[in-house]
Amino acid sequence: MTEVVKHMHLQSELLSSIEVGIVVLDRDFCIEVWNQFMENHAEKLSSEVLGKSLFSLFPEIERSWLTRKAQPVFNLNTPVFIIWEQRPYLFKFATSRPITSDAKQMFQNITMFPLTAQTGEVERMCMLVYDVTDQALSKLRVERLNDELKHMSRVDGLTGLFNRRYWQEQFERLFKLSLRRETPSTALMLDIDHFKKINDTYGHQAGDEVIKTLAQVIRKSIRETDLPGRYGGEEFAIVLVDSSAHNAHCVAERIRRLCEAMFIEFEGRQIQFTVSIGLCEFSPKYPSPMAWLEKADQALYRSKNNGRNRTSCAPSTASEVKPI
Repeated sequence: MTEVVKHMHLQSELLSSIEVGIVVLDRDFCIEVWNQFMENHAEKLSSEVLGKSLFSLFPEIERSWLTRKAQPVFNLNTPVFIIWEQRPYLFKFATSRPITSDAKQMFQNITMFPLTAQTGEVERMCMLVYDVTDQALSKLRVERLNDELKHMSRVDGLTGLFNRRYWQEQFERLFKLSLRRETPSTALMLDIDHFKKINDTYGHQAGDEVIKTLAQVIRKSIRETDLPGRYGGEEFAIVLVDSSAHNAHCVAERIRRLCEAMFIEFEGRQIQFTVSIGLCEFSPKYPSPMAWLEKADQALYRSKNNGRNRTSCAPSTASEVKPI
């Protein structure tokens, strides 16, 4: 065996054994080298792809995008890296472990570097394709877990609304924002009337159903930009952003009337409930977020003291308006 033949054999063995995809392309993106890794995962033999356009064989690869990405390789003689976070894959290969893997496609990191001719000109580009599916899935699991933990730390488990701690943080942020803006916002405090009697009569599980039902009514009655939360027990707090006391009163009455007209089916029994509501429009005269919320809370207690199942406004914004 001549030295040339030995050398070619070693090159072939190397290209076949390495666990990285190797593709050599000319300036027209025609394939000149296609190793065993690429044959296995693309299910295309070298004899089928050599001399053919990469884009004709893999239509999922966007020509304009890859051409633009490869410009520094051909024109500036510099390598280019594409990581899976930017683009999950270049070649749409199935994962190497389809049964045990959580992914359907192989996540890939791509390195493209120039191959210079004896003249010093870049005539070809080598593309290395790395299977990083395990690393990608591991990172995605951690990110998903972090998102779940973040969600759990912010949301009340029974109602799906913000819990008191996170609601308080966001309320303080909205207070500072309101100090800098001219548009009004209004804070509401809600309380389920005679909630202890509901628990004593129907049981605590029934009480939980009433709380969850009120949370659903609140969610359907407000906008995504508003701030609803379970403040504690059967008490809820809402900030209606960019809403005057007049507009907030309309929302509060909608919530109150929906609750009043509702029947909750629980273990063959029908439960009715009502809510009392207090509201207060923001004013820069309030020295702190809690001073603002305290005004809404005082309006809530006026609703309670005046017969329940009604909406009251803080005196600084409007007089109490009784339900029609």
